[in-house]
Amino acid sequence: MLRVRFAPSPTGYLHIGSARTFIFNWLYARRNGGTMILRLDDTDVERNTQASVDSIYDGLNWLDLSWDEFYRQSDRLDLHRAAAATILEKGLAYRDFTPAAGPDAEEKAHDGMAWRANPGQREMSKEESDARAAAGEPFVIRYRVPRDTGRVVSFKDSVYGDQSKSCDDIEDFALLRSSGMPTYHLASCADDADLRISNIIRGQDHLTNTFKHVLIFEALGAAIPQFAHLPLLIAPDGAKLSKRKHGPVVSVTTYRDAGFLPHSYVNFLCLLGWSPKDNREQMTRQEIIDIFSFEGINRSNAVVNFTEEDPIDPKALWLNGQHLRSLPVAEIMPAVTKVLETAGYTIPTDAAHFTSVVDLIRARYTTLLDFAGKGRPYFSDEFTIEPAAMEKLDVPGARALLAELGERLAADAEFTEASVEAHLRALATERGVKAGVLINGSRAALTGQAVGPSAFHLFTAVGRERAIARLKAVA
Repeated sequence: MLRVRFAPSPTGYLHIGSARTFIFNWLYARRNGGTMILRLDDTDVERNTQASVDSIYDGLNWLDLSWDEFYRQSDRLDLHRAAAATILEKGLAYRDFTPAAGPDAEEKAHDGMAWRANPGQREMSKEESDARAAAGEPFVIRYRVPRDTGRVVSFKDSVYGDQSKSCDDIEDFALLRSSGMPTYHLASCADDADLRISNIIRGQDHLTNTFKHVLIFEALGAAIPQFAHLPLLIAPDGAKLSKRKHGPVVSVTTYRDAGFLPHSYVNFLCLLGWSPKDNREQMTRQEIIDIFSFEGINRSNAVVNFTEEDPIDPKALWLNGQHLRSLPVAEIMPAVTKVLETAGYTIPTDAAHFTSVVDLIRARYTTLLDFAGKGRPYFSDEFTIEPAAMEKLDVPGARALLAELGERLAADAEFTEASVEAHLRALATERGVKAGVLINGSRAALTGQAVGPSAFHLFTAVGRERAIARLKAVA
């Protein structure tokens, strides 16, 4: 059965590159009837924080993409240590007793040459190694990479094609640290083998690690998953997107807090490094599931556009506006309601009217925050009049005419778009002015804005009492 996993390390907020990796795993699982696994790779105890764990949950929950199974790597340490012991027992690894002050990193320079192994440790007899370990001497367990055998590690990547590397170019990498904690390589592979992961979909920066991982899977006697590495996300200057360097630009919650719809953002992230064969851009979730494949993933890195002044990619903003305007209005009502409540607005009690207003005004909006900003006149009596709108009110005679229109509407029990239009046009004819003076003036009086939905729709959207009061107030 197809099983994929997303395995973030909780050392910071949810990176947009990590979110895209989750999305691609999720799409592949849902496209092929597979299982989506969330596994927190939290064995780096010095860097892991609960705040980071919460950020990962918050980001994924906001994206509204579910997972089928959940695991914490820190709960599986016995499995990792047993895996290291198994590989050691097979003679495919050895103990390295080099003091911590020595070359304990996975790659060190030695006499100007790339480090491959610690002299004397690899060749140590099993008897001496066992005796020193039994005496309590600390050690690192390293994989014994085949030397001078001509062995080449190969695998076929679903995105980057055939990959190979000579074992002579791979160092004896650590499996278990002297503290007894597993390295990333061991923990990841041991978990993947135990959880029967069939496909590993991750960032291209892990591609070089895969040669080591193939060796570990072989040593464990486990099936080797199918790998698919994803192009990296880069900044406009070509630099890799970094939490440290670019800050909130790379955080999923930045887009959430900017008023983005979850699916719109998912749609945007999908287009960073992947595209459907028909070059569509705006797609529903089901449409993306139906057409997602590795064939659509590009090998070149994808650029996220932003500036120091604005962390939001313009393409993401455009796409969010498209979804905001085209989704069934009922689907966005919960999000709009939450935004208005957060901004301190009183939610209208007439749900049908509230929905009709949202449906009317969303045509010109690009984010949910616009409902609390540009949409203020529809939900509050406290709003400012824009300079361009003030010009419409300052047309000679306009204010008096608007006040008179308010009086006529107050005497009209019908108050529909048709009746409002009839009163407005009749008044303009009687006073010998163009209807546009009253149309533009009423929009300015009702909303404080020079542009917006159809002027006659505005009257019923704002509501009878508010509309009449605002027309009279401009005199």
